[in-house]
Amino acid sequence: MSRYYLTTAIAYSNGDPHIGHAYEKVGADAIARFHRLVGADAHFVIGLDEHGQQEAQDAA
Repeated sequence: MSRYYLTTAIAYSNGDPHIGHAYEKVGADAIARFHRLVGADAHFVIGLDEHGQQEAQDAA
């Protein structure tokens, strides 16, 4: 059985969300679902930078 790990870029809060964020996540999700459909062991991992310097400045 094949094993796949798919990741996406971390979304940062230095700008407004835009369609490019969704495009990347939806594309990676579709690839992961395809690999699961054909019987592969696929893991779709996304991350957040919720403790970065920009977040601290935005909260202040």
